[in-house]
Amino acid sequence: MANALLPNAVVPAMKLYDYFRSSAAYRVRIALNLKGLGIERAFVHLRRNAQREGDYLALNPQGLVPALVIGGGAVLAQSLAIIEYLDETHPEPPLLPADPAARARVRGIALEIACDIHPLDNLRVLRYLTSTLGLSEEQKDAWYRYWIDVGLEALEMRLVRDAATGRYCHGEQPTLADICLVPQLANARRAGIDLSPFPTLTRIEAACTALPEFAAAEPSKQPDAEA
Repeated sequence: MANALLPNAVVPAMKLYDYFRSSAAYRVRIALNLKGLGIERAFVHLRRNAQREGDYLALNPQGLVPALVIGGGAVLAQSLAIIEYLDETHPEPPLLPADPAARARVRGIALEIACDIHPLDNLRVLRYLTSTLGLSEEQKDAWYRYWIDVGLEALEMRLVRDAATGRYCHGEQPTLADICLVPQLANARRAGIDLSPFPTLTRIEAACTALPEFAAAEPSKQPDAEA
């Protein structure tokens, strides 16, 4: 199947290790699309534990996706670091504002999602709750719902109260903050979380997903997508 990203410029020196349902990889796909970059991709099936196999661990000892191989064979890990690398090496359109205070605000929103919400609800944490701690599926789901609700409630309040919030998380152009928000809401929706208490977040999500760059990065549109 053809690459589902939207290339304007093909950058053969880069290769993305991806998984269609990974929120972190979803972020990088959006960033690549916004930058108009088409790159080589490989797929690491997280539910089959392909990330724990020797070849991939040699590439990324953390055993997580995404990983981005760049020129010279260097490997970048962690989605936000990868996105900032892409922003610095391909500066148009910018994913962070030029003003230092605005840039800090956007990074703060992104980190609130990527560091405070997402890690508590990712696949390896949920597996640990059931397989190691012995929680039931109902208890695991309650954990997921609690931390999603706590995190999104705080984020909704932050965006509602701040005049810098516009059509997107910051102003009128998508930024790193939106790149983090959309995958997190997609995960919550897939788990059946009620998002009606978060009208600002879902309004911004709708503005983002109307853009072809976000739409093409959706999990269901990836070459490795499964039901």
